[in-house]
Amino acid sequence: MKHDSFKTYLHWGLTAFGVVALSILFFFSLFKVGALVHFFQTLLGILMPFVYGLAMAYLLTPVFNWLHARFAPALQKYVKNPRRAARAAKFLSTTLSVLLALLLVAALLWMVLPQVISSIVGLVESNLLTNSIQNVTGWIEDTLQNNPQFEAAAQRVYAEAVAALTAWVKTDMLPQLTNLMSGLLGTLTFFKNVFIGIIIAIYVLNSKQLFAAQAKKLLYGCLSTRRANIVLDNARFTHRVFGGFINGKLLDSLIIGILCFVGMTALRMPYAMLISVVVGVTNIIPFFGPFIGAIPSGLLILLIDPLKALYFVLFILALQQFDGNILGPKILGDSTGLSSFWVMFAILLAGGLFGFVGMVVGVPLFAVLYSILSGLVCHSLRRRGMPEETQAYYELDHVDERTHDILYNEAPARPAAGSADRPE
Repeated sequence: MKHDSFKTYLHWGLTAFGVVALSILFFFSLFKVGALVHFFQTLLGILMPFVYGLAMAYLLTPVFNWLHARFAPALQKYVKNPRRAARAAKFLSTTLSVLLALLLVAALLWMVLPQVISSIVGLVESNLLTNSIQNVTGWIEDTLQNNPQFEAAAQRVYAEAVAALTAWVKTDMLPQLTNLMSGLLGTLTFFKNVFIGIIIAIYVLNSKQLFAAQAKKLLYGCLSTRRANIVLDNARFTHRVFGGFINGKLLDSLIIGILCFVGMTALRMPYAMLISVVVGVTNIIPFFGPFIGAIPSGLLILLIDPLKALYFVLFILALQQFDGNILGPKILGDSTGLSSFWVMFAILLAGGLFGFVGMVVGVPLFAVLYSILSGLVCHSLRRRGMPEETQAYYELDHVDERTHDILYNEAPARPAAGSADRPE
């Protein structure tokens, strides 16, 4: 009896403490927003190597699993101690996975950097920019000579431009140099975080089974069995959505980049390697990626040969039609279950909040949140004895408060039998 009373008092005491603590945090978040944002930014900066390491480990997990499935049986035949064989298989799989990733990045840089340098040198040596400036200058001079009334206005605009340029040199040039130094320091910090992230990725790949077991132990130790099972099911669903989407999108973008290089080489277009890498990388972004890669690439070709720029636009349109209608559905399938509207919404929202990374992971993240919310809604509807299919609510007029029966309009559009529900 005393034990039950103690548990009751402890429950209410913890509840009261939680309410007070949340109230204090809410008050602090309202009146100390700047300090709170600064705290989280500082914390994120400290933990950024772990973010890079976990991301790299997650992307390398399929490669690690494939290698481990082949090394483990082979080593068990030659190493008598099973534990040593398991450690050796993990070590070899982790080392080769990281080396393959580094070789892939090095190969991309080896292919792209010479193209970038040669493109810049080619633009400078061709005097294309100089000729364009001379043409514009000649057009302005001819216009002013033929229209004397414009000369006074042009002189006034010129004087204002000179004054603005002088003010910019005096007031903004030093801050720009400071920003340049900050950018260099930021670049060094980025490479430092990536280097530490590679080390963390090696640890995570080598111990991922241990970390997974510890997470399950924590779940079942802190939550009830039912809630722990729900959390575990949602975690597995999240892994399936993210893994299927990201790995499928990477494979799809690799194939598109290769096809773009083959097509541009066959059509004898300039900068085939550089543009193919740009098109392949930006194709990772759903919906907007093809436009982000094609527009600057088309402008670059336009500076060299306008006719080939037209051919490039037509080729990219055909390539994206092939990707959107044949290759993409074949590789990705319906991995997210989202309609085009929600895909565009997720990309714009996540891209605005987190930039390029948000545009890549926004769709699977939104798909997971959408699925969890849909599951909660369907669970609530099941408890009330109401239909879960969205089609059942198209012609809904109202729901009876006592029986929870759906009452339709006079000419209801009843859902087709066996029709599958799909996110709107």
